[in-house]
Amino acid sequence: MTPDDHQRVIDELQAVIEDTQRTIDRFDATGMQEEMPEDYEKLLNIVDDAVKKQREHTRAMLG
Repeated sequence: MTPDDHQRVIDELQAVIEDTQRTIDRFDATGMQEEMPEDYEKLLNIVDDAVKKQREHTRAMLG
């Protein structure tokens, strides 16, 4: 992948992180994390995975 390709993936992952974080915030604001704990956990995992992938692409781009 070229540095531009890595940057594009990093940017897309950032959008996923931000969108998912907004959903998590709505869950928190409405108490949904208690009503739907499995879905809440999935949202947390999405953010965690996206951050890890973002880090990998950043390292690849810089390395």
